[in-house]
Amino acid sequence: MLTNDYITVNGSGSGGFGKTEEDYIKRHHKHEVQDHQCSSALVKHIKAPVHLVWSLVRRFDQPQKYKPFVSRCIVQGDLQIGSLREVNVKSGLPATTSTERLELLDDEEHIFGMRIVGGDHRLKNYSSIVTVHPEVKDGRPGTLVIESFVVDVPDGNTKDETCYFVEALIKCNLKSLADVSERLAVQDRTEPIDRI
Repeated sequence: MLTNDYITVNGSGSGGFGKTEEDYIKRHHKHEVQDHQCSSALVKHIKAPVHLVWSLVRRFDQPQKYKPFVSRCIVQGDLQIGSLREVNVKSGLPATTSTERLELLDDEEHIFGMRIVGGDHRLKNYSSIVTVHPEVKDGRPGTLVIESFVVDVPDGNTKDETCYFVEALIKCNLKSLADVSERLAVQDRTEPIDRI
């Protein structure tokens, strides 16, 4: 489905992805989906250079830099694969906390992976992968961001309902990522994001 610069696909099928997106998804977004789970991938094109977008995405310790539903994040220990973060969620969502583990952080290939391991929400066995790819957008350096996930379908919900809810959250995050990145790109603020 293509809506307002987002392309999403649930389960199987291309969902309107171009060949480039399909290739990246096949290469980097592999999830083992069980019968009681749903999975989807979303694509967002951002008018900002890849290094700037990646500087936001890779910050496992500061997701609130672009995720509007995160009010606070505390990382336990050094930032490395296996690190845990405790995220406080803003009011208005059916959760207040989420405990998440860093699964993958590849600065060469621009791949970020995380898994939810606890919290007071219904996203059980949630795992996501975000990849960031350079592209040319309107003749300027741009970024293709792909985020995919797999999650258990809670009792009392359908796969479609679960995917719709998670996709809505991811779309908000990707829109915010685009807004922050594009604002920084316009300001030509390309130094590391932690200085801002």
